[in-house]
Amino acid sequence: MNEFLDVVVEIWNYGLLGISVSKIVISLLVLLFAFIFRGFFTNIFVGFLQNLASKSESTIDDDILATLKKPLGYVPLTIGLYVVTLILALDGQAGEIASNVVRAAIVLTIFSALANAVAPIFAALSSTAWLTESMQTWLQRASKAIIWIIGIAIALEIFGIQIGPLVAGLGLFSVAVALGAQDLFKNLISGILIIGENRFQPGDRIEVPGALHGIVETIGFRSTVIRTFDTAPMIIPNKDLSDVKLINHGEMQYRRINWTINLLYSTSNNDLEKICVDIKNHISESKDFTKNPNQENLVTINELGASSIDVGILCYSELCGFTKFKQIKHRLIKEIIKIVEQNNSGFAYPSSSIYLEQMSEK
Repeated sequence: MNEFLDVVVEIWNYGLLGISVSKIVISLLVLLFAFIFRGFFTNIFVGFLQNLASKSESTIDDDILATLKKPLGYVPLTIGLYVVTLILALDGQAGEIASNVVRAAIVLTIFSALANAVAPIFAALSSTAWLTESMQTWLQRASKAIIWIIGIAIALEIFGIQIGPLVAGLGLFSVAVALGAQDLFKNLISGILIIGENRFQPGDRIEVPGALHGIVETIGFRSTVIRTFDTAPMIIPNKDLSDVKLINHGEMQYRRINWTINLLYSTSNNDLEKICVDIKNHISESKDFTKNPNQENLVTINELGASSIDVGILCYSELCGFTKFKQIKHRLIKEIIKIVEQNNSGFAYPSSSIYLEQMSEK
């Protein structure tokens, strides 16, 4: 016990590693104060800037300030570290390391603010015609990555770590990694091609016949997430979507109905003609349907089937959601049934007749 007390007294009198206990205590209090003052500084300073930004008509400055709130919270901590270095007054290598830590903290604070400001800047650019949602996402991620790479490189340079020789030394290792990560680069390039060609965007309904059908959620660096209609996400490598025949329903101009109804052979020519005219008139007069300048609406006799007279119906509606389109088809079916019944006809179904011939006995 006496030996422990002697050590405590010695540390109190002579300090730790040449630093007096009073300086260590003061330094800890400074860091504690900086940590506590962090929230107060952020609210006061950001609130002042937000009051200035609210006077402008643009909202981009408000969005940028909202993202800078967290990085600005690092400022009191960085100032606290600088004050600690002045209090401790370290010499030699320890002093140089402490000074480098402060400079690196300043650099990372600045680049953290720049990285956080990327999102609102690209959000403001989203109104431009050339910048699609997927392009915005990719450029935003790439910009953040570049900013952080530059920031970390500068921080390493502060500590005397040269990036150039380090990158050169990793050359052979990079080649080995590249050979083992060919699929990763294929997916990355395929993702760039998908975005560059504007094959589809988040929110589009796409279909690969016989393989998948769903809504695009995100287009990532390596894969695309598609939400199928059973609400389960399907994650597909980009290379599997760049070279496949794909239907983008999100780019439709109209919704199409292309049906064939089968009428009884007992239907007279007059009734048959009346059915076609009545259905076409309904389509023309109904607000559910529209005119496609590239193809007019048609109701025509297609062919004489094996057990029915086949009437083709081709019409278009405005682009709408799945539920509304189902309701449009529902109303059209009811109207077709009504028209067919009013014109003394009915719907045929596949049937066959068997004729038995009785052989006379000789």
